[in-house]
Amino acid sequence: MPRHSNARHQHIIASAIDVIAEYGIVEFTFNKVSRQAGVSAALIVHYFGSKEALLEAAFRSVVRQLNNQATVRLGLAAGSRARIEALVDSHLGHNEYAEDSARIWLSFWGQALHVPQLARVQRAHQKRMLSNLKFDLRQLVDARDVLPMADTIAAMIDGVWLRAAMNGGGALQNGLARDLIFDFIERNLGSPRPSPVASHFDTINPATGQLLATIRIDGQAEVDNAVGRAADAQKLWAKTPGVERGRVLHRAAALLVERNETLARLETQDTGKPIQETIAVDVLSGADCIEYYAGLARTIAGEHHDLGTGAFGYSRREPLGVVAGIGAWNYPIQIACWKSAPALACGNAMIFKPAELTPLTAIELEKAYHDAGLPDGLFQVVQGKADTGRLLSLHPGIAKVSLTGEVGTGKKVMVDAAGTLKYVTFELGGKSALIVFGDADLDEAVSGALLANFYSAGEVCTNGTRVFVHKDVRDAFLAKLKARTEAMVIGDPLDPATQMGALISRAHMEKVLRYIALGQQQGATLMTGGKRVINGNLAQGSFVEPTIFTGCTDEMAIVREEIFGPVMAVLDFEDEAEVIARANNTDFGLAAGIFTNNLPRAHRVIAALEAGTCWINTYNITPIEMPFGGNKQSGLGRENGKAAIEHYTQLKSVYVAMEPIDAPY
Repeated sequence: MPRHSNARHQHIIASAIDVIAEYGIVEFTFNKVSRQAGVSAALIVHYFGSKEALLEAAFRSVVRQLNNQATVRLGLAAGSRARIEALVDSHLGHNEYAEDSARIWLSFWGQALHVPQLARVQRAHQKRMLSNLKFDLRQLVDARDVLPMADTIAAMIDGVWLRAAMNGGGALQNGLARDLIFDFIERNLGSPRPSPVASHFDTINPATGQLLATIRIDGQAEVDNAVGRAADAQKLWAKTPGVERGRVLHRAAALLVERNETLARLETQDTGKPIQETIAVDVLSGADCIEYYAGLARTIAGEHHDLGTGAFGYSRREPLGVVAGIGAWNYPIQIACWKSAPALACGNAMIFKPAELTPLTAIELEKAYHDAGLPDGLFQVVQGKADTGRLLSLHPGIAKVSLTGEVGTGKKVMVDAAGTLKYVTFELGGKSALIVFGDADLDEAVSGALLANFYSAGEVCTNGTRVFVHKDVRDAFLAKLKARTEAMVIGDPLDPATQMGALISRAHMEKVLRYIALGQQQGATLMTGGKRVINGNLAQGSFVEPTIFTGCTDEMAIVREEIFGPVMAVLDFEDEAEVIARANNTDFGLAAGIFTNNLPRAHRVIAALEAGTCWINTYNITPIEMPFGGNKQSGLGRENGKAAIEHYTQLKSVYVAMEPIDAPY
């Protein structure tokens, strides 16, 4: 088919889809398609011959779009179970379909019961979905269970569409359906196939690819032993006056400051972050946290309640016991301090598992606590991957789990913790909004956007990666942003002049690069960056240029999904109410920021944003004195500030009678 004919052919198919979206299949006619396409009905008959053939071509186009999205999401998933969940999500989750496209899909799904041509396309689509499910299920369950489980998951997906179609294209209850399917997967997928249990893992310098250390994995016996030691130490620590606990923590903070240069260098080697960041922020912010809770330790108390002359009451704040901290790889030592400092100040013991990608500085923190005089067993580090973390969340001797990590990990920990009704605190993912109003100081706003996207190579959970810029200042903002971004220094993380270092691993780098490619495929404009950096010795590491996309729309994957890399999406807006609604249109709610010189607007917009940590005319500043955490799927509970004390203590109420009991018996 000549190129111009093929283009006209595709234009007619697109017009047919538009007609179905507006009128439905029942009222679908060649005349309506011809008016929509701006061509004669005779030409449509020439290309397609019959109404059924045109419907089949349109259905194939819709299916192809869905399959392409599924392919992308499968490529981003790590592991068989994650691939199964990604396949479900691509069909029922936040896919790339607008509401009109969803109605089209429902229309086809209903008509496939009656039109043979559509049924053929439907069967081919189902066969492809089953093939993907069976491939990954073979890695997870007994061979006899593969086909029944694949059929069941596919039927649950198909059932949602079919029910909606039978209801006349009503609202698709995809959220509930996804939860039910994921629950089915959780209950029926056993452990992966038996395989030799690894006893060690390697930690690699992401800037050079070189081996830093080989770490022993702690299993059930090691975790049981750690919990036992912690429980013994905690009993005595709980009886230690708060002022004495504070003195030990003060000494630990001082030791971190004293060892800052050595620890910062180790943190840089383990994470790939620039030394100018780790020496100024990572270690010292951890020390600041310990020092803050050292001061609070002596103030932890309950309340007195006057109940009249006959009685009074009081409450006691008591430690939980042995608690667990599970860290993330982007701020290893800071996160270890954020979790351990309030826990220890409140009289608890903590067992901390760092991320397997960054296991080294937690070991040094344990040494600092020991050298400061913390009793043996009160703070212990266990090493391992997800299985070791799960031993902590399942352990009956642990009273609480505090996790920093991904949303999916948080949900799994919550399920495990429910078995023993553990307390949980979660700081999870984010896709935060940064809003630049027309009256903002643009130089300040650009500074904020750079900090909100490229600090720590974009590997910051609170990052404001959705940058909404008012259309009146968009061009001026982008000009300043582009110039300053392209002037950033990417290089050896141990060089003090380097402003952006390596991503955490080669696998994560490849994931970020796939998102960049996906952004271009979905129509965003790449303004700058977007490539791997392979200059000289950097070719051995995982470096990606700071990347800015313009021309973005809210439904794009780079706008909706957390990338955790140096990728900024810039979006236009015109109206305050509009941008608030768009900023809140996300499952996440970790952070948000605005730039404006209009004081009433600043407080009005911040009050309307659904996020737990917000900034006005700055970004990513997290003083220890202020509570930190997220709303919606970005977390539960709070870290830092006095609020953290509530999450590491439990209240005991005591009623004291001052008069004889007036018993009626």
